[in-house]
Amino acid sequence: MDLKLTREFKAGLIAVAAILLFIFGYSYLEGTNLLKSTRFYYVVYDDVEGLGTSSPVTINGLQVGKVTNISFLDETGDIIVEMGIEKDFQFSKTSFVKIYGGDFIGGKSISIVPDFKNSEIAVSNDTLEGRTEEGLLELVNEKLSPLQEKVEGTVVSIDTLMNGINRILDKETEDDIKLTIANLSQTMQSLSKTAERVDNLLSQNSSGITNSINNFEKTSNNLSKISDSLSTVEYKKMFTEVEETINNLNAVSEKINSEEGSLGLLLKDKSLYNNLDNATHELELLLEDIKENPKRYVHFSLFGKKNQPYQED
Repeated sequence: MDLKLTREFKAGLIAVAAILLFIFGYSYLEGTNLLKSTRFYYVVYDDVEGLGTSSPVTINGLQVGKVTNISFLDETGDIIVEMGIEKDFQFSKTSFVKIYGGDFIGGKSISIVPDFKNSEIAVSNDTLEGRTEEGLLELVNEKLSPLQEKVEGTVVSIDTLMNGINRILDKETEDDIKLTIANLSQTMQSLSKTAERVDNLLSQNSSGITNSINNFEKTSNNLSKISDSLSTVEYKKMFTEVEETINNLNAVSEKINSEEGSLGLLLKDKSLYNNLDNATHELELLLEDIKENPKRYVHFSLFGKKNQPYQED
């Protein structure tokens, strides 16, 4: 009998342990830890963007709990999310909850952004404000959308260009292009021959070109010497002497124009000019009379002779 009770007791213990293990396991999968006191908070969204049960709940990057339940709130389609917070970290009622993440590997998560300005602390079963943050996929899609439009536009433009080129490049156009290329080749050959001739010409006349360069250098040196000589001329002294000469000429001119000097009187006094003119005229008459009647003026006698008075003809 004791052995039978012992076996039944062991079986009961095993069953209880299995039940407890099942309960703990189910609670863990549901995001609830029965060994810790859990506070529950709620947030309402119109779209949870793929958020699932057991998604982590973080505060400043540290996981403090899990999403314990997601369900429809009412007929409007709004969704209520239940969060189980195990940590003792406290935050105010004005703190908000945002959904973030959604990269190529992991799923969505929830982050509580605490508001420390409000002193009223949120308690269990409070409903917090919900917000949504763009995840990596949304950001990539947002950035790729304009790029996709540009690529599509570029592809269309290239397709249009290729169609235009195909329409333009008919048989006649191809022949014209070939002819143009052939003419261009001939032109390049002509330029090559011309360059060769110029090179030969320069080689044959290298001595003459060298002499011309030397002569040019000599001329340049002479011009440089002339420039140096001109730069050494005392322009200031020369200008001073010229200015003094001009001043002297001006003084002489003023004296001539004034009636103080003889030359000025001669030029300015009309009576003096008339007297001088009359004297000159009378001197001319006297000289003519001496030529015509020298005896009147010259007397020669060995024995002497009285002077005869002048008799006017």
